[in-house]
Amino acid sequence: MIQDYNLIATSEPLNQSAAARELWMLLRAVGDEEPRVDGSFVKGLVVARTGFDPPEAIRKLREEFLRQPDRFKTLLRIIPIEARVQTDMDSIRDGAKVLSSKIGEGDSFRITLEKRRTPLRSREVIDAVAEGIPRRVDLENPDWVVLIEIIGRTTGISVVKPDAILNVQKERARLSANLE
Repeated sequence: MIQDYNLIATSEPLNQSAAARELWMLLRAVGDEEPRVDGSFVKGLVVARTGFDPPEAIRKLREEFLRQPDRFKTLLRIIPIEARVQTDMDSIRDGAKVLSSKIGEGDSFRITLEKRRTPLRSREVIDAVAEGIPRRVDLENPDWVVLIEIIGRTTGISVVKPDAILNVQKERARLSANLE
């Protein structure tokens, strides 16, 4: 598994290898000359290292999806990762606090946590991270999303705008609705 990943992608567990190949080809198609993509030890989870800033990579992949949606066959979601820390409460809290400095005083945020292969409890992680961010919480319509992606001993963290995650299924539904 790539240790310095800055993107996580999800697929159906049996499609992990195909999803890794698909993500590599898509990153090349949007201009990344040397992407690195690999499966992880969690079935259906792919990690990648792109030369692009992670939110920029998502923007480029979304544009590619809008141009050629049929190229996205096995990928379900593509998630930007801005920092990686060890999976312990202090490291996660501190990493999120540093990245949360981009959340303006009048802005709101939501925490989205996905945990895989960890004994940490969701409520404990969310409470610890939220405690370090002195901003308004808005679960329905936040200005920012604090992403916490725990994969065993490593945790990926991002503080991004809500549209910085590429959910292929939602994009496909939106595209279909626009065609009707």
